[in-house]
Amino acid sequence: MTQKTPQKTILIAPLAWGLGHAARCIPIIKELKSYNIEVIIAADEPVKTMLKQEFPQLFFIDLPGYKIQYSKNKKWFHLKILFQLPQIITCIFKEHNWLKKVVKKYAVDAVISDNRFGLYHSTIPSVYITHQLFIKTGNWFSEKIAEKIHGWGIKKYNQCWVPDFDGAVNIAGVLSHPKALPANIKYIGCLSRFEKTATVNKEINLLIILSGPEPQRTIFENILFTQLREYTGRVLFVRGLAAVGHNLVFTDEPGLPNEIIIKNYLSATELNTAIQSAELVLCRSGYTSVMDLLKLNQKAVLVPTPGQTEQEYLAAYLSGQQFFCTASQDGFLLQDVINKANKFSYQMPVCDMELYKKTIQLFVETL
Repeated sequence: MTQKTPQKTILIAPLAWGLGHAARCIPIIKELKSYNIEVIIAADEPVKTMLKQEFPQLFFIDLPGYKIQYSKNKKWFHLKILFQLPQIITCIFKEHNWLKKVVKKYAVDAVISDNRFGLYHSTIPSVYITHQLFIKTGNWFSEKIAEKIHGWGIKKYNQCWVPDFDGAVNIAGVLSHPKALPANIKYIGCLSRFEKTATVNKEINLLIILSGPEPQRTIFENILFTQLREYTGRVLFVRGLAAVGHNLVFTDEPGLPNEIIIKNYLSATELNTAIQSAELVLCRSGYTSVMDLLKLNQKAVLVPTPGQTEQEYLAAYLSGQQFFCTASQDGFLLQDVINKANKFSYQMPVCDMELYKKTIQLFVETL
């Protein structure tokens, strides 16, 4: 009689910085499930709500986030983060000790952490996911310090998976391709939960997808609600509020035309269809959003979150590569942005969007 191979258990824990980290873990979870891996997800709200909608059959464990607060004024963005460093460091130590107990309790065979710094383990394989090997702060001195600290944390893991391509054609530029690379780096290609459909009718003129931390999400939303009153095209507005239980409709926002549909959240399947049904997408330049757009070969305008130097760099870099058009939230004028996008010469790269599956296969085979 052939002995059955015991099922392996992998813990996955995405950072709760918006919904992007959770979203890019979805293809990893799906691929692991295809190998009969038992996946446990550690998260807090709203990440847990989002992933439960995608994987209601999986087991979830509560893991508190870093509870970072963000500034309304982009000038004070990094200073406010700096003042919260003691709190963040405390959370990292707590989650590291938490992991030791969870590994024993649930017989975890490996852990995959998306940008959570304390989830490395001494006796089981530990993977860290990040596209920011070089952290943009806007200040040369602080960038060097941040790179050293981040590099020190990365070395505590067995592997560091970088969701980008190793070569001249890449997504994140210097963020994922610094001069000095840690030895445990693996470039795994684009991570997107979406699949391109052969033929989809362009039924939406403008798809707006908001995401990212407060208060800037709401600030930009209010700007858009005001200017959409003058827009005459068909709009689907996705607010990026997974934790809110009901959807707005246009009648909840006085003055908005009937052609505008407002949703708090769309499932991966719904959003996959919506993006491909849109003539143009307007969204943040968050890295997960960028990977989704590239996977679907979709024209878009990227509007970086004010004060987030990573998003500001990505928007400028990707615009320079002719991948996407970009605009600033400061002085944002919707019709001018749409006119700019219509004149933009989009040149999407051709990349292997299934590359990450090879990395996961090799990882599973080592367990």
